[in-house]
Amino acid sequence: MNVYEEVSAFYQSYRGEKAVIGESVCGRRIYAMFIGTHSGSLGISQYAMHAREWIGAHLALWHVRRGLVRGGVWVVPLVNPDGALLVQEGAGSLSRGRRAELLYLNGSGDFSLWKANARAVDLNVNFDARWGTGAKNIRVPSAANYVGITPFSEPETKALRDFTRAVSPQFTISYHTKGEEIYWRFHQPFFRARRDRRLAGILSAATGYPLREAPHSAGGYKDWCIESLHIPAFTVEAGRDSFSHPLGLSSLSDIVTKNLDALVRFTEEF
Repeated sequence: MNVYEEVSAFYQSYRGEKAVIGESVCGRRIYAMFIGTHSGSLGISQYAMHAREWIGAHLALWHVRRGLVRGGVWVVPLVNPDGALLVQEGAGSLSRGRRAELLYLNGSGDFSLWKANARAVDLNVNFDARWGTGAKNIRVPSAANYVGITPFSEPETKALRDFTRAVSPQFTISYHTKGEEIYWRFHQPFFRARRDRRLAGILSAATGYPLREAPHSAGGYKDWCIESLHIPAFTVEAGRDSFSHPLGLSSLSDIVTKNLDALVRFTEEF
């Protein structure tokens, strides 16, 4: 099974609270599953926004299996299902018209390093948080870094935006790969930065990953949560930097070992 089929099968068998929060460009469902309880802190943890980082969806399923001791988290395992299948299965996963367009943009049939969705928009620069001002942002469709025609131009980012607003979480965590580091800062004023730095320390202690800042990036989900919702939000880059993109199942054991208890520890100490 490909990663979308695995997530779909897991979702169908999951007996807890769950929801379909939207659909991708190609009409694939974007799933969410709730773990924990609605008493205590409430958060969202999302995974696999970048196509070549589909391994994060497997970590998400491990987090669902692990559950929580206190608090609650909505787990969104696969934000970019079209992109993930493009990396895993190539252009054959797309409709004929879209296939021709992306083959032209990519310059070959090798999509193993593709990050964007099926419209060649990088979803993690498509959020309305100083949109288009990142140092690496580009204005033309591409495998990576294209910001889209407007903030929230993509159905995937709209779905995650609307779901986040509906849930009103107290925090969000975004799982990406790779590098084993945690990003927590996005122009917060002093008092919120002090709060968020303390909370980032909980994730750092749970994973062993150091804290980092990325002052020249913009338009990410984390950034939008911090700037628009004023809540703490974090990007966790899982997986050793020595691993090569796209990280495959051989990297999963190491990632799970270091991250399995991260949500548990965070919600316990939030």
